[in-house]
Amino acid sequence: MRVISRGTLRDFWASHADAEQSLRAWFHETSDAHWATPAAIKQDYPSADILPDNRIVFNIKGNHYRLIAKIHYNTGIVFIRFIGTHAEYDKIDATRI
Repeated sequence: MRVISRGTLRDFWASHADAEQSLRAWFHETSDAHWATPAAIKQDYPSADILPDNRIVFNIKGNHYRLIAKIHYNTGIVFIRFIGTHAEYDKIDATRI
């Protein structure tokens, strides 16, 4: 999969250094993945939440942070739509971001 954009992850870990290793791991695992369906993601990330419109919520760093990605399965592109703390996540509509 192609992740858009790694810079979003770097910006986040610049202010949340404790998330860096987990985000690096997520990025590399996602880049190496070949997900064709939400079920394929659930095999790799059983705790991921599947949302409408091809959005997936990933738990980062033992569920300290949340990452929302929109997946274009046909092109193999993963768009990072949000990354933040649980408090920040609770303030957004994950199905619309």
